[in-house]
Amino acid sequence: MKSDVTSPDSSNGSLLGWLGRRGGAAAATPATKADLFRQARRELLDAICDFLIDNDLAVTDDNLLAARGAFSGSNPGLARQIAAQVQAGRKITQDWLDEATANQAAERKDAAIERLIAKLEQNIDAFSKSSKAARSATSAYNNQLEQHVVELEQVEETGQIITSLADLARAMAERTRQVEQEMRKSEEEAQALRRHLVRAKRDAEVDHLTGLPNRRAFEALLEKHYREARTAVEPLSVAFCDIDHFKNVNDTHGHDTGDRVIKLIGQSLARITNDNCHVARHGGEEFVMLFRGLPPSQAKQRLDEAREALAQRKLVNRRTDAPIGQITFSGGVADVFGYTDPRAALKAADEALYKAKQTGRNRILLA
Repeated sequence: MKSDVTSPDSSNGSLLGWLGRRGGAAAATPATKADLFRQARRELLDAICDFLIDNDLAVTDDNLLAARGAFSGSNPGLARQIAAQVQAGRKITQDWLDEATANQAAERKDAAIERLIAKLEQNIDAFSKSSKAARSATSAYNNQLEQHVVELEQVEETGQIITSLADLARAMAERTRQVEQEMRKSEEEAQALRRHLVRAKRDAEVDHLTGLPNRRAFEALLEKHYREARTAVEPLSVAFCDIDHFKNVNDTHGHDTGDRVIKLIGQSLARITNDNCHVARHGGEEFVMLFRGLPPSQAKQRLDEAREALAQRKLVNRRTDAPIGQITFSGGVADVFGYTDPRAALKAADEALYKAKQTGRNRILLA
């Protein structure tokens, strides 16, 4: 993915004043590909620095990660939130940025947990193999000991020494049987732990509010279908969807009602999914979709149908019986193979979504 080193898109840059401020050294036209790469990195660092300084934000790990995501293109949703905040003339405070990046912080924590789970799985596998091998060796050794005991007991006129040896071998055989049982129990416990880890990994890929896949799970799906669709020469489209005026719902009716609206949108989008069409909650009030086997025009048609069906509904606040009114969403669709990689296509879909928001909302636009 090259978005780490590319400067933010001009459509967002025009809204973010500090993106337009460049030093004199960056104005020179690069002569080589390496120069272009260095200039892109310099522009990205300049944008990050200007963003933090202009908004009086501390230079912390979280702030640096947030700024990098917004200006590199790896977090288009945050870039759009920043652009809207600036366009509205509102100040970007630390509290605002913390709230805007709350989902990303949770995702980083989930990713760290997933890495620990993967490492634990490797250790469990290694333990299971070692335990199984040791149990097998112990079982074989125990069989040999028992055979020796039988042979010693059959010796005529055994005498005291032979009798003692037989008793010792019998005791050793009993002990090895106990060790074998303990190893078998350890193997069973390791298998149970592995099953728990599988469930934990599955839970870590689910958005618990909507029951849909989360952002990380969607990225894995996108990579899988990207490889398969490219090999099969099939069309592949992606889409970003965002609930219109969602902040007003939260401010007027409360977060419980807001959660209900998010679940409703998730259910509406899930109805048009199948084995080759997937929807995930990307974060906040934003959803992302993948359409394999459909060109962008057909993917747009499907989204339009879901949007129109939702817009016809009138919702009511269950707690107060106050009407919520019409709930709509906007979206942007892009052809994955029309761009250098899936991330670039996602960014294009997000830009189309931004244009849909800017031109009236409650509509789906093609990138």
